[in-house]
Amino acid sequence: MYDLIIIGAGPAGITASVYAARKMMNALVVTRDIGGQAAWSGDIENYTGYQFITGPELAVKFEEHMRKYPIPVKENEVVRDLKKEGDVISVITDKSRYEAMTVIIASGKRTKKLNISGEEEFINHGLTYCATCDAPIFSGKDVVVVGGGNSALDAALQLTKIAKHIYLVNIHNSLGGEAIMKEKIENNDKVTIFNNSSILEIFGDKFVKGVKVKHQDKEEVLAVGGVFVEIGLVPNSEFAAGVEKNQSGEIKVNSCNETNIPGVFAAGDVTDLPEKQIIIAAGEGSKACLEAFRYLSGHKF
Repeated sequence: MYDLIIIGAGPAGITASVYAARKMMNALVVTRDIGGQAAWSGDIENYTGYQFITGPELAVKFEEHMRKYPIPVKENEVVRDLKKEGDVISVITDKSRYEAMTVIIASGKRTKKLNISGEEEFINHGLTYCATCDAPIFSGKDVVVVGGGNSALDAALQLTKIAKHIYLVNIHNSLGGEAIMKEKIENNDKVTIFNNSSILEIFGDKFVKGVKVKHQDKEEVLAVGGVFVEIGLVPNSEFAAGVEKNQSGEIKVNSCNETNIPGVFAAGDVTDLPEKQIIIAAGEGSKACLEAFRYLSGHKF
C-alpha cells in the first residue's frame, strides 16, 4: 500500500515525484516512458534557469533529478484502469495492479492523427510524429509539416537546419503559436506556408514520395520525402473512467489540482488547465503533490 502513486513521468509527474521524495512519502511512479512531451521538444528558450536547452537535454535533467531519490519507477507500463473502493485507489496496468491512498494523474497527451489515406502505411517510412526524434533522417530532402500551432512551428524550425525545403500546411487562416516563432518561420526562405489548406493523401512506394494538398479549394501535389504530423494532442485519460472530464477528454481540476474523486489529483497537459507549457506542467506537479500530502495528513485511514 503506497501513500501516493504518480501516473506519468513527464514534467508534471517527475516534479511530483521529487516533491513526494522530499516529503518522505511512500510513493511509486508508473509510466509508459520518461520525459513526456518535453523529450520531443526542440529548442527551449523559456524554461527559467536555462536561457537555452533542447527538449531531450531537459528531459535528461528531469530524469537525473528524479533518480536521485529512492522512489521506485515502473517504466514501460500502460495504465488501463483506475478504481476507488472505500479509501483505497487501485491502479491497474497492462502488467500489474498497485494500491495507494492517493493518486496523481500526470499522464500527459499523445499526438493526434490525420486519419487519411497513406498515413498508417507510411508510419516510420517517411511519416513521423516527432521532429526531434527523426528530423536528421530527412537531411537534404523536401518535407511537409502539417499543423499551424507551436508544435508545428517548432518542428519546422528544427527542420530549417536539416531539410532542403519545408512546406508548412495549416488548416487555419493564419499561423498560431508564439509570436517570436511565427516571425522566424515567416521570414525563413526555406519555408513555404500553405494556410487554409489540408493534406488529402500521402503516397509513395516503400517510402513517402509526396502528398496531395487541398489549398484554397485547389488540389496540388507536393513531391516530398517526409511528412511530419504536428496537429495537436489528445489527453491520455481514457483509463480514468470515473474522473470528470471536459469535451476534449481533459481531466477537470480545481486550483488545488483536485478531481471529482477525493484522493485523486491531476496535473500537467492531461488536465483542463488552459496553457500547455513545460514550466506550467512542472509547477502543477509540485502543487498536486503538496495537495496529496495535505490530504493524507488530514484524513484518518
